[in-house]
Parts: sequence; C-alpha cells; structure tokens
Amino acid sequence: MFAEERQQLIVELVAASGRASVTDLAERFSITTETVRRDLAALEAAGSVRRVHGGAVSPERISTTEESILERTVQRPSEKTRIAAAALALIPEDRSGSILIDAGSTTEALAGMLAARSAAGTTGAGSNGADAELVVITHALPIAARLSGETGIALHLLGGKVRGLTQAAVGQSTVEAAGRIRPDIAFIGTNGISAAFGLSTPDPEEAAVKAAFVRSARRIVVLADSSKLDAETLVQFASLKDLDTVITNSNPSPALAAALSDAGVEVVVA
Repeated sequence: MFAEERQQLIVELVAASGRASVTDLAERFSITTETVRRDLAALEAAGSVRRVHGGAVSPERISTTEESILERTVQRPSEKTRIAAAALALIPEDRSGSILIDAGSTTEALAGMLAARSAAGTTGAGSNGADAELVVITHALPIAARLSGETGIALHLLGGKVRGLTQAAVGQSTVEAAGRIRPDIAFIGTNGISAAFGLSTPDPEEAAVKAAFVRSARRIVVLADSSKLDAETLVQFASLKDLDTVITNSNPSPALAAALSDAGVEVVVA
C-alpha cells in the first residue's frame, strides 16, 4: 500500500471515530509506530488531523474550535430533541421551584419544549394556586426569547456583556449574579466531557460563567450529545464529581462510563 493510500485511510478512520491511537494504526496497517507518527505528522501539516498524546484526533476536536449557536442549532436535531425531552421530564409540572438554563443548542431545545408545555397548559397550578410560576433563570438571549411571556414562567435574565458567538451574557457581572442565586436545578451545556479533564469549553469567559452556575445550583444536570463525549476543549469549568446527572444520546465509552460511575453521576441515555 502506498503511503498516500494509507494516509487517506487514516483520515477516514479518524473522521469516523473522532480519534485513533498510534498502536492501533500500527497494528491495522502492519507498520511500525515510527511510520505511523510520520504519517500523522504529514496529515497534521495538511490540516487533516490533529496530533495528540498517543495518536490523533479530528481537526474539529481542536481545543479552541467553537461553532456559533446558529450553526449548532441545526446539527444533530433528533439527538438534541431526545436529550431535551429527557431533561424536560425533570422539571416539575406544577410550576414549583426554580431552574437555570445555560446557553447552548441542546439547552435551547429544552427551553422550546418547556415553552410548548407551558403554552399547552399542561403545567397546572402549583402549591401556591393558579398563579404559581416556575422561576427560570438564564443568561442566553435565544433561550430568554423562547420563554418570554409564557404563562406559568417567571423569567429572570442575567445581564452582562453579550458574546456574539453564543448570544450569551458573560463577564464579571454575570459571574457575580450567578453567585447570588440558588436554583433547584441547573441544566448545563458543555463542549466536552472527558474522564480525565471533566467538563470544558473553549472560551475562558464562558467557562467562568458555567463554573459559577455549577457552584450555585442544588442539582447539576448536563445535556451533552455524543459528539461531546470524550472531547476536551481549552478551559475546564467542572469536574465529574460536581455533577449529578448527564443526559446524552449514546452510551459513553468504557473509560468515561467508569469515571462517571466512580464520581456518582447518573447517566441517562435518551
């Protein structure tokens, strides 16, 4: 097999699984690990893969890569719908209590379902009577727009500098506002969740806000589609031990599943 043919197959393998190890590639193609490393160096120079410790990952998994909220909204819609539906089931239908909804495309899907449930009148009256309202806190403009004016929802919007890429408020004022609240449940989005690095996101300001949300809430529920599993981006904002529940659409890898179990995290596969 020519080197060019082998390298193209390596690119396809990395694209399919998200990553490939040097030892696995050496065994697969019956070549030395030194040859694999030369192949990966050539592919990284061409922008086809990104080398990491022990192998290579897809260039989409570069630690600083981040798509806009508009781009993410149209990706994996069926998976996000299932995850959001499982999250919705955790929100009381009697309009009691308070929740926080973090910025993100999957959390935005949750907000849409919550708005639809409210509009359908299925929430019912809470313990405070017919005028009871579920308190919903967010710093994300798209989520606030979906929930604004809905019957049975008392919307609280946290202020700050709006980051255009995610359309969410960030900065010190947002972090300080998060420190002054104690919602019953926080629904958190993430760009990556891994056994070794925990939860991460590419932007330091976003990470600071997410970390403040994790510290503030009584219960932390992470919404993460399968593309986020075993991914690591630039800034860690929570460890696995900080979490209560992870809702995803695919079984985690054995290493991640073991780490979540050791941390006492419930995993819900929607």
